[in-house]
Amino acid sequence: MALIPEWYFHLSVGLFGLLFGSLANVIIWRVPRGESIVSPGSHCPSCGREIRWFDNVPVLSWLVLRARCRDCGSRISVRYPVVEVISGLLWLLAALLWGMTFRTAFGIALFYLLLVLTYIDLDHLRLPNPIVATLAGVGLVGTVASQLTGRPILPLFEGAGLLASPAAYAAVGVLIGLGVSALMAGSYALIRKTAGLGMGDIKLLAVLGIFYGPYVLMVLLFGSIIGSVIGGVLMIGKKDSGEPARVPFGPFLAIASLVVAAWGPAIWAWYMGIARLG
Repeated sequence: MALIPEWYFHLSVGLFGLLFGSLANVIIWRVPRGESIVSPGSHCPSCGREIRWFDNVPVLSWLVLRARCRDCGSRISVRYPVVEVISGLLWLLAALLWGMTFRTAFGIALFYLLLVLTYIDLDHLRLPNPIVATLAGVGLVGTVASQLTGRPILPLFEGAGLLASPAAYAAVGVLIGLGVSALMAGSYALIRKTAGLGMGDIKLLAVLGIFYGPYVLMVLLFGSIIGSVIGGVLMIGKKDSGEPARVPFGPFLAIASLVVAAWGPAIWAWYMGIARLG
């Protein structure tokens, strides 16, 4: 049987990512409001009319309808096609990183749920427990599968010595993600008398430990750096406007997760090389 051409695999994964981007928009809208993501079907939030299947084609329908509801003419946010495109790109990224392997499926789930959490955190300043728990479940299934089959599925990186076992590698990641973030949050609250990291961020870092193992510390570091730069700029703007500055940390952790997934070991090897030269 002929193997699937690589370009066809990448194209197919990217297109499926676009399709699932529509579902991501539904989850982003409904889960924080306590609504079912299954029923009712997709409908216009303004007039309540059900969206026809041909008006629900990712990106294309938005362009054809000129960003307006067919029935009531209300404007459709540009966020919808943006989320769909990002979803497709994230699925494609996973396929490019790990090819036609089981790890790609779990990488897709990781990137996809991080996308959903990012937008919810931007809108509501919280990371819903059901989605974080779903991500944890995906990580545990992948880790157990790796442990039982010996296939490199999860965590995304392999350990050595005492951490050669996928379960041990993931467990250390959870302890680091939970312990370091909780310590940071407690120290910040003690010094500044206000909350730094929220419980949602701490839970997310613990779950990311399942996927990244000890590299979750790099996720936290990069997320903090990115958050300090972008968050600092946003806080300056809020200060000028007189509004209280509240910057969600989840999106920065999501960006850092992508960076570490793609280049984590290479960055660590580069750093160790620089350190030895010093």
